[in-house]
Amino acid sequence: MAGGRCQRPGCDGSYEDAGGGERCCGVCGRPPVVSADGLLSSPATGITGRAGSGAPGSGAAGSGRRAGAAAEATRGMPSPAAPVSVHGTGGGAAFGSSGSSGSARGRLGAGLVTVPQVPRPDPHTAVLEHPEVPERKRFCSRGDCGAPVGRRRGGQPGPTEGFCTKCGHPYSFVPKLRPGDMVHGQYEVVGCLAHGGLGWIYLAVDHAVADRWVVLKGLLDTGDEEALAVAVSERRFLAEIEHANIVRIYNFVEHLDPTTGSLDGYIVMEYVGGKSLKDLANDRRTPQGRRDPLPVEQACAYGIEALEALGELHRRHLLYCDFKVDNAIQQHDQLKLIDMGAVRRMDDHESPIYGTIGYQAPEIAELGPSVASDLYTVARTLAVLTFDFQGYTNVFADSLPDPEHIEVFRTYESFYRLLVRATDPDRSRRFASAEEMAEQLTGVLREVVALQSGEPRPAPSQLFGPELRVVDTQLVPADGGGSLLGARGGDPKGATASPGAITLRPLDPAAAALALPVPRVDPADPNAGFLAGLTTVAPAELLPALRAAPLDSLELRLRELRAHLEAGDAPGAQALLREIETEPGTGWGGDWRVVWNHGLVALARGEHESAALSFDAVYDAFPGELAPKLALAVAAELLGQPDTAAEYYRLVWAMDHGWVGAAFGLARVCLAAGDRPGAVAALEAVPEASVHHTPARIAAVRARLRQRTPHDPLLGDLAAAAREVTRLAECGLDAGRREQLATEVLGGALDWVLSGSHGARTDGGRASPELPSLLGSPLDERGLRFGLERSYRLLARLAQRGEERIELVERANRFRPRTWV
Repeated sequence: MAGGRCQRPGCDGSYEDAGGGERCCGVCGRPPVVSADGLLSSPATGITGRAGSGAPGSGAAGSGRRAGAAAEATRGMPSPAAPVSVHGTGGGAAFGSSGSSGSARGRLGAGLVTVPQVPRPDPHTAVLEHPEVPERKRFCSRGDCGAPVGRRRGGQPGPTEGFCTKCGHPYSFVPKLRPGDMVHGQYEVVGCLAHGGLGWIYLAVDHAVADRWVVLKGLLDTGDEEALAVAVSERRFLAEIEHANIVRIYNFVEHLDPTTGSLDGYIVMEYVGGKSLKDLANDRRTPQGRRDPLPVEQACAYGIEALEALGELHRRHLLYCDFKVDNAIQQHDQLKLIDMGAVRRMDDHESPIYGTIGYQAPEIAELGPSVASDLYTVARTLAVLTFDFQGYTNVFADSLPDPEHIEVFRTYESFYRLLVRATDPDRSRRFASAEEMAEQLTGVLREVVALQSGEPRPAPSQLFGPELRVVDTQLVPADGGGSLLGARGGDPKGATASPGAITLRPLDPAAAALALPVPRVDPADPNAGFLAGLTTVAPAELLPALRAAPLDSLELRLRELRAHLEAGDAPGAQALLREIETEPGTGWGGDWRVVWNHGLVALARGEHESAALSFDAVYDAFPGELAPKLALAVAAELLGQPDTAAEYYRLVWAMDHGWVGAAFGLARVCLAAGDRPGAVAALEAVPEASVHHTPARIAAVRARLRQRTPHDPLLGDLAAAAREVTRLAECGLDAGRREQLATEVLGGALDWVLSGSHGARTDGGRASPELPSLLGSPLDERGLRFGLERSYRLLARLAQRGEERIELVERANRFRPRTWV
């Protein structure tokens, strides 16, 4: 198909038929990056010049930065001056760097997802039968030229060797080695595998080392000093790298070309059989023949392994520079980087910079490569793999599409936020290290797998401690009473609750703020040890102890701020926060822990919109963490946005059943929305190992019964509530709470029977045939009254105060049915 503007920046040409079904630009001669049928086709690696006006494009963090529920939670609020930065926090993987070794996990998926294995094929099958470079891929290798060469003219095939008509630089696309050639007296050539950015790649057998398969990577053409310099650099430092996710460099050898008499250089590398990410992506097709994007969990698994490899290079003060779908191969259950041609030292400011349009960070031309630009390429690769990223080399060369138009972004907001941060136009706001990005990507992967499987995928956080406490475990109604169906407070003639959602007592913002997880203390802080020794200090003594510290530090200030909140002194916490935010390197765009505490103070002071904005910024910075999502859920609940709150509570609860506050929060918003089954399901999912298991089960019993209308089909909930009360008693529930629950169940059943509700049998006062008894009492008026009398008399015997005992006896007497004795 002809037509269409050229995708290459700076080219005004359009695509024309080039024969054989190929399309090329009539001006620059280059093919499209994405073909009409959706095949990925990365442009040839090129050299980025130093000159230029800087980074073009609108950036990844433009409109649509927040997706899904976060947009609702922060709608109408002012944007901060800058997103949260984690630079300068120091000390361990949780704070931007890691001292971990270069060992890899050895299998894809981080133990969370099974990635289909790719068997290693017979190496002979990878050899090209007729090795040649298509004319559309022939360009001058001189860095400042790049003009098309070797093209067809006058109906005649283009020459495979010659001189560039633009700059006069020689070119050659003819393989220098033939099958059977012996290189360095050791490596027997089998044939050509491919033609890369720096020349032909050959398969060979190493007869000196157990006839192992190796790869010989040649220079682009003889006499190319720039390519020779790159090869020499690879020989000098890449041979020292041994990592499971990086191709092994064995040797660097020279071979005399008998035809030209030139001495050609070759890098000897490990042979990695398998499929590149490009081939894996292109092999997936829809029934209509278009490319079917990789599952997001599989792409995340590849990203984690790629970051392992890049992290090892960064620890050696090297930059990869050109990560993309072409440069990583899966073999069995392992991913390897295979092209080391663009690797450079971090302090190298002279060598040519190699990169690929659509993957390379926008600031490269002006600022050069960095750790942040390497991480940028990983994020762009994840985007290319997970959705049909049309225009990623032109329209979206430096940005991401609006999440409204991308299904994977709408479905997995955390994945979208991770890509946004990793591709931020300001590289200082990207992830600080490959380890940090891998940690957050692993958290995103856990979230994706948990949502897909319905099974929690918990993991300890390196940034936040555990949930401190759970607020509102009683799910107290707004009127403060039991609010059961009609039998409120034990009154058999109590009023029936109004139909619809259950109105609960509003959540206490200050208590909710203090219940949220606390950021872990930075071990590099000078007061880290001092603060660790204050964990057992009484709250009343904490502030004086903190003020007696020998040194001032950020962690000390933050602990003092929290002490004010714990003492109920929100104004004091606010004043201290203002002092902290005026110091260099803190506040918006500074230390993320300050932003988190800004949210806590705002929450405690009732400034819920400001709190939501702070927590949303932390979520932007750490999309794989649960704490910001729980905090956003609390803020949304207080803002009166139940749908948003339910989404975040459900997300946290799906990930980790240890965060019980999410279960109670989800139950609250479900009850407020009239979703009684959803509330009960969340509460009954609290694991038995949790200290909140019994309160959750008690709350589930009450959730089944509160504010039921006379026409509700209550029979099933009555039976389930009675079974739960019996089970709790068998599991050790004390007699007082057991009988209190019994009165609530029996009282609700009595109102249900007296009201003639759906399913109740009131004719002649006989018991319901569907459920003849409830907690040992017949399910009719007389039986339920006797049951209530029995429970209230037992509660009276257990009462500690005389007034309470008298009240309970009077209730028992009121419920007792009339008898002759």
